[in-house]
Amino acid sequence: MRFENVLSDINGFGMFQIMIIVISFLGRFTLPCHFMLNNFVAAVPAHHCDISSLEDEEIFTNLSQDQKLVVGIPVQLDGSLSSCQMFAEPQYHLLFDSSNVTDVPMVLCDNGWVYDNTTFKSTITTEWDLVCHRRGKNKATATIFFIGVMLGAVCFGSLSDRFGRRIMLLVSYVSGLLFAIASAFSTTYVMFAALRFFTGFCITGIVIISTVLSVEWVDIEHRKMVGVIDSLSWTFGNTAFAAIAYFVTDWRRLIVCVSSPLILSIITWWWVPESARWLITSGKLEQAQMYLKKCAKMNRREESIQTLKTETLSTIVVTEKTDRTFSYVDLIRTPKMRKLALRTGILWFFIAITFYGISFNITGFGLNIYLTQFTYGLIELPAKVFVYYVLDRIGRRRTETGALLLAGLCLGINIVIPKDLSVARTVVAVVGKGFSSASFATVVLYSSELYPTVVRQNGMGYNSSMARLGVAMAPLILLLDGVWKELPQVVLCSTAVFGSMVARTLPETRNRCLPETIEDIEESW
Repeated sequence: MRFENVLSDINGFGMFQIMIIVISFLGRFTLPCHFMLNNFVAAVPAHHCDISSLEDEEIFTNLSQDQKLVVGIPVQLDGSLSSCQMFAEPQYHLLFDSSNVTDVPMVLCDNGWVYDNTTFKSTITTEWDLVCHRRGKNKATATIFFIGVMLGAVCFGSLSDRFGRRIMLLVSYVSGLLFAIASAFSTTYVMFAALRFFTGFCITGIVIISTVLSVEWVDIEHRKMVGVIDSLSWTFGNTAFAAIAYFVTDWRRLIVCVSSPLILSIITWWWVPESARWLITSGKLEQAQMYLKKCAKMNRREESIQTLKTETLSTIVVTEKTDRTFSYVDLIRTPKMRKLALRTGILWFFIAITFYGISFNITGFGLNIYLTQFTYGLIELPAKVFVYYVLDRIGRRRTETGALLLAGLCLGINIVIPKDLSVARTVVAVVGKGFSSASFATVVLYSSELYPTVVRQNGMGYNSSMARLGVAMAPLILLLDGVWKELPQVVLCSTAVFGSMVARTLPETRNRCLPETIEDIEESW
């Protein structure tokens, strides 16, 4: 007997499942905001050296502000003021001949910088002067955050398979909220970086646990719908985040605003059920029976309650011992599980680099940062509607392969489009973002269907950690433009193509029951 037979008797997609999806949707809203937070809290506004030290000269003090900038700051080839250098002494002759700067002594910005605050009231960049020779620290905040996410995925994946989905979801909610709010009150860069690490570590449990919990409670027919709805929470969060960031331009207040929805998630957690699949595979048949009866009652299938006996449930898992604890070692203990883990891990790594490489390049096309963020979020809606309609028509594997190939094609096109065509480059990037989003939406559902129940959270935790390793590398890949301007695009295009090749080697899961045990994998692949 399979768990799908039990779900069929009590309705595998009724009010009980809708309740789980809605609660998960609320909890996942804050995740894309935190994942994209660095685009705004670490934004680098226009800046130049603070030349107040030159005001000791009487002539200098009588100049207008524009004239002070002319004689105090060198001009770059594109006509903008230098961000990292100033003249050692005022060059008054530039008021008459702005091109004569041969052999003029220049120094670094020893007195700090002056920032344009028309777009951002404050960022961590302006707070701790993370520009010029400190530019690496600015980029490092995103990498540090996603390293925390990577390690958190491993930890929460293992703990939720050991202690249950429900309790670990609450731990993720509470700890993620506390560390996020604490980071908004950071007084030093080191303190901020450390708290962002722990924020990433804690909130990653929300995404891997809520996704698995939703999939484990629905029948085969509606797994696709649940996977797409779960991914739409990211679309909603990404789109709404652009509006929130537009109105909240102080970095501390922005962190508090995007973290506060977790309070509502903590309140609604009381209605979240434990996974009956996990309870059964863990040998906790009485608790599984309790939740299944609640499901039957809410779905108006009271006549099925009489059949939900512990003796019946005990026949669902007969090929694995339920009195032992499963761990990450079980992902590599048998040949076909090793093959599965290796391929899905590489796939998630490539998808994450592609998706976030595009997402973090929010200022790379010369258009408004808020409009680009909003468009990046909005394009995910048609992309995921497209996924919904093709998942059952052409299957998970072909959808994943095709989405990555098309994302790679868009990235390749942008390599050859001239830099001055900023609108065209942005349009192509947005379309590429849509296809990369479709690939991410597919792989989450696809992976949850590939792994057996006994190690599903371990598998999702491992895959998520591989993805976060890719995300941590994405900001560093964008720094390769210092070597060659198009090198980041070439790397991102290559990862998308390689990812599609890996996806092609995975088995199809369309219209198949979820595997319950490791033996199911070894026998069916």
